[in-house]
Amino acid sequence: MKKVIALIIAISLTIVGVVGCTAKPAEQAASAVPAAAPKVTVIKIGATPIPHAELLNFVKPLLEKENIKLEIVEFQDYVQPNTALVDKELDANFFQHQPYLDSFNKERNQDLVSAGAVHVEPLALYSKNIKNISEIKAGAVIAIPNDSANAARALLLLQSNGIIKLRDGGSITSTEKDIAENPKNLKIELAEAAQLPRVLEDVEAAVINTNYALPAGLNPVKDALIIEGKDSPYANTIVVRNGDQEKTEIKKLVQVLNSSEVKKFIEDKYQGAVVPAF
Repeated sequence: MKKVIALIIAISLTIVGVVGCTAKPAEQAASAVPAAAPKVTVIKIGATPIPHAELLNFVKPLLEKENIKLEIVEFQDYVQPNTALVDKELDANFFQHQPYLDSFNKERNQDLVSAGAVHVEPLALYSKNIKNISEIKAGAVIAIPNDSANAARALLLLQSNGIIKLRDGGSITSTEKDIAENPKNLKIELAEAAQLPRVLEDVEAAVINTNYALPAGLNPVKDALIIEGKDSPYANTIVVRNGDQEKTEIKKLVQVLNSSEVKKFIEDKYQGAVVPAF
């Protein structure tokens, strides 16, 4: 009987041992499960190609370190990026300065806001026909952007170089109707900003935004007849729907775009054609 009892005890101990041994790999497996990957936040942002999309592509890897992924959608005009943002097809856009944004909001009864300034693209006057503004012929055609903000900006540039004079000194709301003095009787023609490089052959000169001049092979530093000063108030900004400027990922985007790495990239790549605004 004692032998039977001893045998039962031995078998029980063996079973316990086996169970104990088999439990360890399960525990080890559980402890070996990797921690959950950090959440990645996506920012879908609209931009014109140069320099905006180039700057965004440059900061992509920097933002990935912060678990932020940029999805860049390129646009060729100045209207669709804002309407897409209003329609929530985008989280942000990057192509415009504050006066243009103010004009869009007023005309469309919207409330888009700037989350932060990044750079200035000096507006400039170009020509295929003359080498100096003193050569502008009487009655010549000068083309300028047709959106109200950039049209006023172009007129102020012409005024600052003595080509025309605007009523009451001009302002960011000036139009061609505000030209008070026009000694050479110049004809001011309005054209869509993106089309201005294409009409350059057909006019005496054209005032062109840098983001459209650069893709057309025009460098404002080397090729312009006249150019805005570096103190221009027309800094290009990251724009979002009102309230989204407080989102962590948007703040981080602006912070990275205002970093020393981006400043060096702008200065090295654009050589004065684009100027940091920070």
